[in-house]
This record gives sequence, structure tokens and C-alpha cells, in this order.
Amino acid sequence: MAFPEPKPRAPELPQKRLKTLDCGQGAVRAVRFNVDGNYCLTCGSDKTLKLWNPLRGTLLRTYSGHGYEVLDAAGSFDNSHLCSGGGDKTVVLWDVATGQVVRKFRGHAGKVNTVQFNEEATVILSGSIDSSIRCWDCRSRKPEPVQTLDEARDGISSVKVSDHEILAGSVDGRVRRYDLRMGQLFSDYVGSPITCTCFSRDGQCILISSLDSTLRLLDKDTGELLGEYVGHKNQQYKLDCCLSERDTHVVSCSEDGKVFFWDLVEGALALALPVGSSVVQSLAYHPTEPCLLTAMGGSIQYWREETYEAEGGAG
Repeated sequence: MAFPEPKPRAPELPQKRLKTLDCGQGAVRAVRFNVDGNYCLTCGSDKTLKLWNPLRGTLLRTYSGHGYEVLDAAGSFDNSHLCSGGGDKTVVLWDVATGQVVRKFRGHAGKVNTVQFNEEATVILSGSIDSSIRCWDCRSRKPEPVQTLDEARDGISSVKVSDHEILAGSVDGRVRRYDLRMGQLFSDYVGSPITCTCFSRDGQCILISSLDSTLRLLDKDTGELLGEYVGHKNQQYKLDCCLSERDTHVVSCSEDGKVFFWDLVEGALALALPVGSSVVQSLAYHPTEPCLLTAMGGSIQYWREETYEAEGGAG
């Protein structure tokens, strides 16, 4: 006789604040987990990038080399390198251990809003206010990008990468998906400037946030609208959205000081998490656990589920 499978645990939402870190780098423009969720990066308006252990609250390294505020950053799959982009129009490749600049890529005509590594961390993709996405070869000594994608009619706000796709959101109101295997471009029109877009964890759906204070979930292959999520405020800032670690909830920053969680299937608001009194500038969701980072003003906040107990009492 086969025993029944254990019932999967109901998803828990990170609503217990464990830590607040004053980052000491002006306004925190973005917060990002590294690939395994043990460390995080903060992008500062004071031109620095910082690497933290958020649970311990310890600063591990500061990366200085940008000429203006840092707007986005990402870590490589093996934690050996970082990339960042910012208001100085450059994309920087960093050595994590030494803190040194490995390469500085110039070519964008305006500030760089978003950066991502490909899966092997051999290419950096950068999206700019200049309406282009540029692909930079980390191993080449050539100064020009290996490819430029310039289909957008306005600034690029968001770029995400899967093993064979590039997903880009633009202020022109379109989300574009480049299928590199098939050599095809798919485009979906939202009609409001897009602030953030991302793949679901299972790769089947695309989540889009836009300046009409609405998030939309689309079927990646058909473009069918699967869900709309409202209640938060997003009318003027580029704010992050994402899906929870098990694709059960849609998560978004808001201009009213909260992070909103909706049930992905039902579309109902599950939680409005109060962070503070100003705009929640950025957020990052842990890759495998109910754990959230938020950025407001000059600090970041580290959140876990209510039942979480930090090992060794660190918390």
C-alpha cells in the first residue's frame, strides 16, 4: 500500500522584519539577491555598489568606480563577478573578491536602468534610457557591444534573461521577448509605460508592472492575459515586481510605503506589508525561501515568514 504524498505546506509570506540596514550610500536605488540568496547587493545614489550579508547585517565590500549613481546590479552564477549600470551611461564588470573593475563598457547614450548576466556570465545585457539593449562580451577586449537590440521606441526599463530568451520592458508600453533559439521577436502591448517585467519561476508566464498602477500576468507563449493585480500605487517611479519563490504570489513595490502580495490564481490581495512612510524603491525575493528584501530611502529591510527562527539566535 502506497502512503499518500505529504500535503505541501501552505505558502508563507515574509512579513516579519528581522533587520533594517542603514546602507550609508545615499538613496538605495536597487537591492538584489545573489544567485543563492545568501548575499545581497545595494546600488547607491553616492556612486557605490555594496555587498552585504543581510541576515547578519554585515557589509562585506564596497565597489567604487561609477561616475554617477548606480541604478542596477547583478551577480554571476558562480559569485565571482558582478555587473552594474548607472547614471554615468556605463556598464561595469567587477571582480567580487578584489573589488576591482575588470571592464568598463561605454556605448549607451543615456543612463543604464537595468543589467543582467546571461546564464554562463559570459555576456552582460544592459537596457538604457536611450531605447537600446546592448550585449557586452565579458571575455572580449573589443569596446563595442556584440549585439544591439533597438526595436524599442522609448527607454528600456527592465531586462531579464532565461537560457534562450531576453525579456525587455519599455516606456513605449510594450514588452518584447527575443527567442534566441528561434530567432524571433514577440511583442505584447500594454499601453502604459512598463516599469518592470519578469518571468515566472516555471518559465510559463510573464509578469509586467506599469505606470497605470496595474500588474498583468501574461501567458508567455500566447500573450493571453491571465490575471490583473491592483491596489498598489505606481504612477511615477520605476518600481520592482516579482513572483514569490513558489510562484504562488505576485509581489510589487508601491509608492505608498507598502509591499503588496496578491494570490496569483485568485488575483485577490493577500497582504499589504507596511515598510515605511515613503516610496518602496526596490525589492528582491529570495530564490528558494519566503524571504524578501526591500529598499526605502537610504536603508534596506530584511523580511522572513512569521514562523522563522534564525539559527544560533542571529536575528
